[in-house]
Amino acid sequence: MAGLRLRPHATAPPLTTVAEVVEWFGAMQAQDLASGMWSLGVRLPGSTHADVHAALERREALRTWPMRGTIHLVPARDARWLLELTGVRALAGAAKRREFLGLSEAEADRAVDVLGAALAGGTRLTRTECVAALVAAGIDGAGQRGYHLLWYAAQRGVTCIAPNIGTEQTFALLDEWAPDQHQLDRDEALAALALRYFRSHGPTTRQDFAGWTGLTAADAKRGIAAAGDDLTTVVVDGAEAVLHTPLLDAPRIAADEVLVLPGFDEYLLGYKDRTLMLDPEHKQAIIPGGNGVFQATVVVGGRVVGTWKRSLAKTRVTLTVHPLTDLGPACREQIEQALHRYADFLALPPRVSWSD
Repeated sequence: MAGLRLRPHATAPPLTTVAEVVEWFGAMQAQDLASGMWSLGVRLPGSTHADVHAALERREALRTWPMRGTIHLVPARDARWLLELTGVRALAGAAKRREFLGLSEAEADRAVDVLGAALAGGTRLTRTECVAALVAAGIDGAGQRGYHLLWYAAQRGVTCIAPNIGTEQTFALLDEWAPDQHQLDRDEALAALALRYFRSHGPTTRQDFAGWTGLTAADAKRGIAAAGDDLTTVVVDGAEAVLHTPLLDAPRIAADEVLVLPGFDEYLLGYKDRTLMLDPEHKQAIIPGGNGVFQATVVVGGRVVGTWKRSLAKTRVTLTVHPLTDLGPACREQIEQALHRYADFLALPPRVSWSD
């Protein structure tokens, strides 16, 4: 089961583009851009950071805030229906956040209009330039206000996050950046999201699906039902789990890969119950202090066996491994090979060290 969650199963076509990877998942956690880029790169062997960036510039996928108020990579043409389906609950909670920030609903709505006008005609602005446009219009963008208003405009489906220019986050109008939006009715949208989640994350529970999407339990159940025969319910260790129906006849493949995954990766963040992949005694090492900031992980045979950190310089990347279990010489060599693959992705020579 852990192996199935690492890659498409044997009945699925191979994924060869950024667009195919993101559509396979339905959405991919990407609040940390570096993590999001490697989440794509690790699933596209031989790709580089420049390749992934170019694909995002081609609009194969985009970043926005569809689920739980958190930035995800989504298929560019599906951004609007995802926002409409899953963003409504985040918007419902925005009033409390505005009150905390000292913003009125009228100011937030006016900020959306200001950003819409500033970005019209194919304009692409950095985050700093967007906040400057708000300030010029008399809207206080200091502190967290500017970030909240940028979030609000994207949540409303007016803007989206475009690829970085250098190290600067940029924004564009959603209707201009990705004009060919799919339109789905509510049941179609629930079915599409359920199918994508369970084929890429399953077998797993309805509760995991509700937690991942931020949907109500009723909507999660409705989505699974709307997917029809594409999804099947089975019993795993006495609990109901849902999987992509073709998995029932798929050949079993050993989960023997050695991978170095980014901190904010679907392999762990796609679930509430992570015991299949992570020993509970190692949870503190992966999420120190339970603050929601996940460490990058070393995965061997589907199980998390360590963490790793990177330190970037102009001429090299230093990679440090922190083992959580005893790792033999052969395993360590495979982990170093996986880290070399990450260095190749960055087009930088690596220096690998071990913390033990």
